[in-house]
Amino acid sequence: MNMLAVIKSNSLVIGALTAAVTATAALSAPAQAWEPTKPVTFIVPAGTGGGADQMARFIQGVIAKNNLMAQPLVVVNKGGGAGAEGFLEVKKGKGEPHTLVITLSNVFTTPLGTGIPFNWTELTPVSMLALDQFVLWVNASSPYKTAAEYIEAVKAGDEKTFKMGGTGSKQEDQIITVALQRTTTPKHFTYLPYQGGGAVATQLVGGHITSSVNNPIEAVSHWKAGTLRPLCIFDAERSAYTQKITADMAWSDIPTCKESGVDVQYQMLRGIFTSPEATPEQVAYYVDLFAKVMATDDWKGFMQNGAFNQKTMSGDDFRSWLTATEDTHRTLMSEAGFLAKKATN
Repeated sequence: MNMLAVIKSNSLVIGALTAAVTATAALSAPAQAWEPTKPVTFIVPAGTGGGADQMARFIQGVIAKNNLMAQPLVVVNKGGGAGAEGFLEVKKGKGEPHTLVITLSNVFTTPLGTGIPFNWTELTPVSMLALDQFVLWVNASSPYKTAAEYIEAVKAGDEKTFKMGGTGSKQEDQIITVALQRTTTPKHFTYLPYQGGGAVATQLVGGHITSSVNNPIEAVSHWKAGTLRPLCIFDAERSAYTQKITADMAWSDIPTCKESGVDVQYQMLRGIFTSPEATPEQVAYYVDLFAKVMATDDWKGFMQNGAFNQKTMSGDDFRSWLTATEDTHRTLMSEAGFLAKKATN
């Protein structure tokens, strides 16, 4: 065989080997990771100015500031029906991964209390971002310096004289109010519902209500301004945050309600879900996105300013937590008489 024939023969062999290697590599290479191809709608199932709205818009800012996503995140408030409007909007977008919803515990309380055709299992859980605390607040000009003093005043006052402001009806704030009434028996609060925590804080500052159980983030600016006073925190332990918020107080200086003789505890979910039938790749993208958000210094400062419990989880752990917490809410709401007829079946 002459040299030209050898070269041609070798070239054919090399070419065949190269093609085989390329084909094998293509088969074994991982699929291209999913990422959004258009703007992502970030639904807030609550009104503007409240804790969920503030957190969603803060996340939007962190993602934009740090270029964590190529597509924009667009915050949309859909708070009608105690958040039902927002949940049903996400539910109907089956297989649409460009929609997220930030959830409070109203992901449990709204369907249980209203009987709407929705359950959290119909969405796709992504991540728990944190657990939100609740604080018993009064106007700074009020005479009450401790939770015990306030509860005694309610017990000594006329029936329903004391007005408790809260976000929505048959939601977290009213559930806590009913629990507080166990300590004021036989007296009751007049519970006044508002669309968001921001409105509740404004009403308390203006003296239109006597107290609230707002989340820290919803009232912190008024505390700093000296117009609201915290009496106790609804947790088993004091807050871990020791940095001063006012001239003389940190979150850790607020006693637990139990310390103050008011044995009521409650914490609220701050979590992320996406649409039904999202793929594992789509969920993984969002889990990674929010992990990056939570790793920023901005987020850590936000957590401290709002006195959040920084518990996070995703995957099977998150699903198990959601299942157990829904059962807890069903029990609490049943005791309060808040369950819709459909939810009792």
